[in-house]
Amino acid sequence: MRKVVHVDMDAFYASVEQRDNSDLRGKPVIVAWKGNRSVVCAASYEARTFGVRSAMPAKRAERLCPDAIFIAPNFTRYRAVSGDVREIFKRHTDLIEPLSLDEAYLDVTTNKTGLSTATLVARTIREQIRKELNLTASAGVAPNKFLAKLASDWKKPDGLFVIQPNEVDAFLLPLAVGKLPGVGKVNEERLAKLGVKTVGELRSLERSKLEQEFGRYGVRLYELARGMDENPVVPDRPTKSISVEDTFQEDVLLADTEPMIRRLAEKLWSASRKEARIPRTVVLKLKTREFKILTRSHTASAPPSSCDELTEIALKLRERVTLGPQQRYRLVGVGLSNFQEAESIGPQPALFE
Repeated sequence: MRKVVHVDMDAFYASVEQRDNSDLRGKPVIVAWKGNRSVVCAASYEARTFGVRSAMPAKRAERLCPDAIFIAPNFTRYRAVSGDVREIFKRHTDLIEPLSLDEAYLDVTTNKTGLSTATLVARTIREQIRKELNLTASAGVAPNKFLAKLASDWKKPDGLFVIQPNEVDAFLLPLAVGKLPGVGKVNEERLAKLGVKTVGELRSLERSKLEQEFGRYGVRLYELARGMDENPVVPDRPTKSISVEDTFQEDVLLADTEPMIRRLAEKLWSASRKEARIPRTVVLKLKTREFKILTRSHTASAPPSSCDELTEIALKLRERVTLGPQQRYRLVGVGLSNFQEAESIGPQPALFE
């Protein structure tokens, strides 16, 4: 049985800013560029009490927390601190799978320091991060990646939560199905129509029923409801692509998709800035009323340098869709792919600058 730790730095970008500037400590800090199209990269816990969250439009965050201090993000510094955190991880295991600059999975089934339990490893890592970097991290310990990630969120900020193998059902069954990965608003509503609101109720459905309703994802739901996840921790898995998409309540015309594309581009831009590598290709995805999937992509000589530029490219890709003005669509998505190391981009404008 695996022993997996998921470590998630607390309000990482904002915490680094507060650590490095004593005037910001204890105050609501929002890491974002100011502007109509800007989105929040991170918010301190003082700002979160006002309802400010990552990926929220900066203008809305400013309305919610008018006394907030806005700090332009410094991703060069955040990457350097992320590297320091990674060095602490390496003392304990070589099986480290980064998810972004501020979180990672660690397989500590066998650890390098001879600590007797995974819980002790997680506690030691958190203590080292606090002592050496003056930052806090939350951690979850569990028999697999799925449960470890749920656990790390259970006592944030600055918390540690452990799910022992014999405690999986007690933890999992009362949870709302919306806590499961892949169960967004649309799938949550579909499950509610089946009378399913908790993981316990989900477990009562047969696998064949879930496959009938959700296709291949139904199999995944069947496994998650039982706490099953055989995915190993894969060290240094490079990001191939990231994307966000939205399924409409009612099918829409192509001309009416602009607000959705703009909102998705903002969300994608915020997510992309957690990546250490830089994407070169922008992808637009559409699904027609008849379930036909269309994709259009663009690879420029330089990566998108702002949210506005990413949005503009996505909207221009829409102009390359030629199914006629009366065709209706049920889904739109925006993605980034063709990730490269920052050093290989050369002197061109970088995505995170």
